[in-house]
Order: sequence, then structure tokens, then C-alpha cells
Amino acid sequence: MNRRMGAEAFMGVGGGMVSKEAARNLEKAEDLCRRRKPEQALPYLYKAMEDPNNLDAAVQMAFLMPTLTMGVNLLEEAAERGRAHLKRYLGPTCFDDGDQYVGRFWSLLETRPYMRVLQAIVRLAFENKDYNKSADTIIEMLRLCPGDNLGQRDWLGSVLLQAGRTEQALSFAQAWLDPSKHDEYSAPPRGGCTFEPPSKTPLSQDFIKENKEHGPGAILYTAALASFKLWGDCEIARQYLRISASVNPNVILKVLAKVDKPKSLNFSPRTFNGPEAAHDYLWLTQDLWMAPNVWEWANSDAEVKSYVLKKCSREGCNTREVRAAEFKRCGGCREVVYCGQACQKDDWKTHKPRCKEHQEQKAYLKVLMGGGRSAPRSGSSPIVASADFTAAGISTMFH
Repeated sequence: MNRRMGAEAFMGVGGGMVSKEAARNLEKAEDLCRRRKPEQALPYLYKAMEDPNNLDAAVQMAFLMPTLTMGVNLLEEAAERGRAHLKRYLGPTCFDDGDQYVGRFWSLLETRPYMRVLQAIVRLAFENKDYNKSADTIIEMLRLCPGDNLGQRDWLGSVLLQAGRTEQALSFAQAWLDPSKHDEYSAPPRGGCTFEPPSKTPLSQDFIKENKEHGPGAILYTAALASFKLWGDCEIARQYLRISASVNPNVILKVLAKVDKPKSLNFSPRTFNGPEAAHDYLWLTQDLWMAPNVWEWANSDAEVKSYVLKKCSREGCNTREVRAAEFKRCGGCREVVYCGQACQKDDWKTHKPRCKEHQEQKAYLKVLMGGGRSAPRSGSSPIVASADFTAAGISTMFH
């Protein structure tokens, strides 16, 4: 979603709605933030913001504000300017249901700066624990762009659960999981946000088989947790839980092992339903899974535990864990586990080439994706960051 690549790189920010001088000043400011020089970036940001259409400058400035609340307020002011501009440019009804443009936001270059502002509001409002604002902003984004070009559907279920809107969270998850409401080439109506009453009907064996192979992990975990919160230990809740553990065991592994909640998002290269996706899901939701009744429910399911209890990776050793994350992972690749130092030492000659290859591939992908190192924020200290955008959401590199 980097605007320096793709159509906006050729047509200009927002299809040319921002002056070239303002765009240049923004790029200088962003580059300085990436180089950990936010104080030097501020003069360029102020110049960039002299163009009222330069909404991306407001996004970057919001991530430099002294408090989260100030950042959100700045973004909401930018969103109002963006709406006014789009109403002038596309027509006064461009935000109304039934208008030719609703449902096509993001595909229109002129709408992209506005959508990036909304995405930034989602992130900062969530960190500010204003879960309702964060959720409502995602719902608006999905109304305007049901295809979810900015990757917010993996967040919405978690944010709704944090807001206590459990029935909506399950309805949303079931909308995306129900093949009768959309196919692989289309999205459910309003991006899954029609919020019809959720179903308690047990899942079919065809559904279970299909989703155990390549179901969307974050949405399935949302369905499992929401079902349990609504109806307790029922058949459909356990079905969702087992499917979730099958497609991405990295989530339930860390829950059952009582690993500390991640302190920041992970923007490393990722695979579908891989450990990086699990990391981000837990950043959003882990505290809800650690509630004693939820944890005991998940820990009581033998099939779920079978997906996370590892066998020693040394060939010939059949020792299996009895507790989640009991064995230690290889510190290099994090892909294999050993029951003890003796097995790790014996297996090193065999494992070393694969370990080195895996690390090289990860490093190469990280360079290609412009990956950076993220660090947690503490208290209400200023956010020193460069705000980039990825398919996983707003990728804020903290410095």
C-alpha cells in the first residue's frame, strides 16, 4: 500500500490532488522519521500540511503527537477535510449508500488519502483503548470498500470483541466464512458488516474440511471466542476452536503456554496463517483469551492440544511435549524444537544447512518489503514513527 509505488507514484498522491511541493516535503519528513530524526522532520511536515489536501501529512504528524488523543483528534480533522474535498470532487452524495462511488473507494486514486486517514484512526484509537471508535471506523472503511484493500477485516472481529460487541463480532466472522454470501472473487455485502443474527447451527463436515485446509485464521479465532462468549461450551464454539487451532496453531500455542502478550505489531514478511499473523492477532486479542474461563475451555480440548504439543525434531527421538511450549525452539530459524540440548547438539549437523537457508530467505524478504524494527510504546510518551501502509494494516515503524 506504499503510495511511492504503483499508480500514485506516477499519477501523484491521491491522483494528483496534492501539490508536488507538498508531496516532496512529506517525503522528506517521512524519510527523516525513518532515519530517527523526527525533530528535523517537523519543519517539512508543517510545510507539507500547508496544502489542505495533503492528508498523508496529517497521518505522519499524528504519529508524532505527544499523546494518542491528540493524534486521533488531528486525524479526525483531516478526515473532515478529506470528506469535504471528495464531496466537491466526486459529488455531494459520494458517501451515500447507493451512490456510484460507495463500494469503489480505494480503486479511485482520489479516495486513497482519505482511506489512509481512516486506517490511521483505527490504529491510534485502538491503542488509546477507544475500541468503539476503532471498530466503527473499520465498519465505515468496509462500507466504502467492501473488498478490503487495506486489510482491516482481520482486525474488526478482535476490535468488536474488545468493545464488548460480541454478537456483531460473530455475525461479521460468519459473513466472511459463509460461502453462500460471497466467493473467492467477491466480498460479502458491506464487507460483512450487515450484522445479521449469528447462527448457532453446528458446522457441516464439508465446512470443517475446507477451512481446516485454508481457512482465515484470525476470523476463525474470532468466531470461536465469540461463540463461547455468547453460548458457552457448545458444539459450534468447539468446532470453530478446533479449526482455528488447525489452521494457525501459533495462536493457541502462545495462549496455552501463557506467553506474554506482544508489545507491538509485527511487520516482518509473513505467510498465510503464519507466526507473524498470529503475533498480530494476539496483540489485538490475547488478553481476552487469557480470561480464566476462556483459557480453561481452550486447554480442556484434547484435539486442540494435539495441534500444539510438539515432537522432538531430531530424527529417531519420539519424545513429545506434555505442556504447550515445553520444548525449546532453535534460536536461529525458530522452526524446529528439541526436547533437550543433547538432541539439539546431535541434530545440528543435519539441521544447520536448512536453518541457514531459512534465515537468509527471511532476511532477503525483509529487505524487499522494507521491513524495519518496531519497538513498543510506554505510557503516553510521543510516538516517534514513520507511518507506512501494508496489506496487514498501517505499518508504523517505531524508532
